[in-house]
Amino acid sequence: MTAQPQPYITEEAYLEQERRSITKSEYYDGQIYAMTGAKEPHNLIASNVLASLHGQLRRKPCRVYPSDMRVKVLRTGLNTYPDVVVVCGQPEFVDEKRDTLINPTVIVEVLSPSTERYDRGVKFRHYRAIETLRDYILIAQDRQYLEHYTRQENGQWLLEEASDMTAHITLESIACTLSLEDTYEKVELEEDANDLPLDPRVE
Repeated sequence: MTAQPQPYITEEAYLEQERRSITKSEYYDGQIYAMTGAKEPHNLIASNVLASLHGQLRRKPCRVYPSDMRVKVLRTGLNTYPDVVVVCGQPEFVDEKRDTLINPTVIVEVLSPSTERYDRGVKFRHYRAIETLRDYILIAQDRQYLEHYTRQENGQWLLEEASDMTAHITLESIACTLSLEDTYEKVELEEDANDLPLDPRVE
C-alpha cells in the first residue's frame, strides 16, 4: 500500500469515492491509502482459505467473504479489506449498502513484503479493538508458515504457529479447521529478494 498525500477527507467522502472506484483503498484518520495488486501465491492462498472455510460453513450460521468485503474498526475508524473474513450470526454493516462489515469473527491476512510489518503491528492493533473478533490468522506467501492468534477470555491473545504441511489449526469460534496442505494447494513458493518498501504508517 502506498500513501497518497492529500488534504483531510471525511469518511463519507471516502466511501462515496470508494464505491465508484475500480480499485481498493484503505481509509484512516482522514487519509486514503491505495492498495496494490497481489501476486499469484497471495491470490491462490486467499482462494484456498476461502474455499476451505466456505465448505465447512455451508450448513452453519456463518458467512465467509473474500477481499472485496470492507471492514471498519468502529473504535479506531480504520476502513480496510482483509483477504478473508468470517462472521457468525447476523452480519452488521455501517449502512444499508451492506458493503462495510463491523462485526467480523475471524480475519485472515496473507502476508506480502510490503505489508507484513503493518499486518503484524499497527493493523493488528486496530483489529484487536473489534469486540467480536475471535481469531486472527497471518499466512506467509514465500514459505509454508501460518500464525494463528486467538482471543482469550481475559482479553489476551494466544499465538499458535504451524509450518509442517501435515499440521492444521482449529478455529473453535467457528468450529472449523484449516490445514496447511489445503492452504498451500497448487502454490509454488518462491523467495522474493526484492522486498518492497514498508508501509509508511508503521515508521
